[in-house]
Amino acid sequence: MNLFQNLGLLLLRMAGLGLALGHGWAKIERLSTGEGARFVEGVARLGFPQPETFAWAAAVSEFVGGLCVALGLGTRIAALFPAFTMGVAAFLRHHAHEHLLVVLGLRQVSAETLEAWGDPEGALLYLGAFLAVAALGPGRFALDSVIGRRAKR
Repeated sequence: MNLFQNLGLLLLRMAGLGLALGHGWAKIERLSTGEGARFVEGVARLGFPQPETFAWAAAVSEFVGGLCVALGLGTRIAALFPAFTMGVAAFLRHHAHEHLLVVLGLRQVSAETLEAWGDPEGALLYLGAFLAVAALGPGRFALDSVIGRRAKR
C-alpha cells in the first residue's frame, strides 16, 4: 500500500474520532448523569428489550469503538461495533430506506413524518466509513501496524 492510500485510511479512520467525541461521549455523559431518558425512550420505541442496557451499549459502541478505530487499535473488529450501531440508527431510527422511496417518488409521507424520522445522512456516512475500515483495515499509520511490526522483531 502506498503513502497516499495509507494517508487516506488514516483520514477515513478519523470518522471514528468524530463519532466518539461528537456523539458517543455526549450519550455516555447524559446516561451517566441521569439525563438520558429521551435516548432510552427512543431505544425503547425501536423495540429493543431492556432499552437502558441497549442505550448504554450504543453509547459505548460509539465512544469506545470510535476511539479504537481512530487510533487503529483492533481496528477491523472495533469498526464493526459502531457500524452496527450506525446501521440501526440509519435504518430503524431514521428510516433511510423509506427516505429513499420518498425521494424517488415511490412513497408519500407527511412533512411531520419526515421530520419525526430525522435525517439519516450522518448515520449513513458513518456506516459507510466504518464498513470501509472494517474491509480495508487500518493502514500503516495505526497502532495495529506498530504493534504488528514490533511483534515481528
